[in-house]
Amino acid sequence: QTLRVLFQYKPQNIDELMINAGDFIYVDPTQQSDVSEGWVIGTSHRTGCRGFLPENYTERANESDTWVKHREYVFVTTPRFFTQTENRPNEKLNGEVHNPSVSRSVTDVLSLQTATLQRGVLVMRHGERVDQVFGKSWLQQCFTADGKYHRADLNFPSTLPKRKDGVKHFEYDPPLSCCGIFQSRLIGEALLDQEATVSYVYSSPALCCIQTAQHVLQGLKLDQKVKIRVEPGLFEWTKWETNRGIPSFMTVTEMAEASYKIDTSYRASYPPGDEYGEPDSPAVLLLLFFAFSGVLGVILIVGHGSSLVSFTRPLIGLPARDSSDFVQAVRKIPLLGMCFCEELKEENKWHMVNPPVKTLTHGANASFNWRNSIVED
Repeated sequence: QTLRVLFQYKPQNIDELMINAGDFIYVDPTQQSDVSEGWVIGTSHRTGCRGFLPENYTERANESDTWVKHREYVFVTTPRFFTQTENRPNEKLNGEVHNPSVSRSVTDVLSLQTATLQRGVLVMRHGERVDQVFGKSWLQQCFTADGKYHRADLNFPSTLPKRKDGVKHFEYDPPLSCCGIFQSRLIGEALLDQEATVSYVYSSPALCCIQTAQHVLQGLKLDQKVKIRVEPGLFEWTKWETNRGIPSFMTVTEMAEASYKIDTSYRASYPPGDEYGEPDSPAVLLLLFFAFSGVLGVILIVGHGSSLVSFTRPLIGLPARDSSDFVQAVRKIPLLGMCFCEELKEENKWHMVNPPVKTLTHGANASFNWRNSIVED
């Protein structure tokens, strides 16, 4: 828990904590059993010191008030950063040889929309997850006593992919529902109808995002041509994922063995556990753009609701939203909602335009028991 200090308190004993109004105190509920009534033991975010403090001097802090701003990134659109390389020798990007002439040949098959702009970024939220339909206890609903998976409802996926760390980790890394799979493929088919295509696909390591990317590519008929590059930094911030840190995700090898079209040779720009700590969307976006300066086409990024806000605003030169505005903006982003940014090369900047396809709207459909509704009074 995080507490916000209401009043200043000066320690009376050596094991007590000095606090000022407005301080944030981190408190572990499991460590309070031996603490005297009316007191808590916590760690000050401001000083890093730990000690006892009177509980009635504090109140429970709002989750959004405890977000920490680690750093800022400014996107500078220099000619070298955004200009196509005409006579540059082969470059090695992410461990693989990249030839600019190959990029030009790729753009020859792009649609009129993508051929007329130098580069574009399509950011998309994942499709419907099973826990969004059946709640956090969905795993208990679809496993028998002997550990066998079964579909308790037709909206459960027909199978679950194998993972070495056990099915319990699906609780925090749930798959798409059957409707989510259908919705994702429908989006891909709509993009294909509009003659849109993508050159590269990056996905959050969350299973629902990997599956969304896979089925969008199937709808686009690109699943045999474009592979999914798993980028851990695309996972949404742990402060947004309340009550837990980063889940245990399936490995890239496990995803490939489960028949997801994963680029196993890709080296993540922002691997987990590096010096930066938690995922940082602007940082990931910056790294991706530096890696692909000079490459034409549309990049599809499949992430979470927060991805649409945190990626597009810095790209078009807008400041990050404050915590309250951010929360309200993210809550309005539907499943498979998308934003599209295109480069204005002549003006050396990016702007947002309408996505290639319309939004996908669907209503709630409650479970139905014919016996209770029709036969029994």
